[in-house]
Amino acid sequence: MLGLGILKGFMETGRNFCGSYYDPERLTTVQYPEERLEPQANARTIPFLIYDGSDPIGGLRCTACTICEQECPAHCIEIVKDTAKKPDYLGKMQLHPKVFDIDTAVCMECGICAEVCPFDSIKMDQVFERAGSHRRLTLHKDDLSKSNEYYNKIHPAEAAAVDAARAEEQKKAQARKAAAAVPATP
Repeated sequence: MLGLGILKGFMETGRNFCGSYYDPERLTTVQYPEERLEPQANARTIPFLIYDGSDPIGGLRCTACTICEQECPAHCIEIVKDTAKKPDYLGKMQLHPKVFDIDTAVCMECGICAEVCPFDSIKMDQVFERAGSHRRLTLHKDDLSKSNEYYNKIHPAEAAAVDAARAEEQKKAQARKAAAAVPATP
């Protein structure tokens, strides 16, 4: 029959329209800002830098390798390497960023920077309320630094896997160091 598809479409639209008024699963709006929905587990907004310990600048995992800066399609990341080297969690001397800036006006929140980071130092945040009384759209290293505990809170499964891999790496490095310190006996 001619027009049966259109009629079926109108029926489905009417059922969805009426169902959205009484079915709690289909209610799509909340009274924001009084009511807030929990962010999705895979939600991503602005990237942030993870630091270990209590010092947000000295404990940064970032080694200023500039891979994230090179891979960023929007070119919103700016990294300037520091000239002094500091030991990382394995005890190896590494460079750290002197400047790490992200221009949030340009960032398209794609997450490529977090994917390509070989040191698990940059991850995607879930904070979407970034309004403030300032007009500054560039976030600096101080603004981007968040603790490993914060990362464990927002992405518990992923953070546990990263922490376990880092602990295993640290254990292997300590075993190598101990083996090198013990002299060989004839």
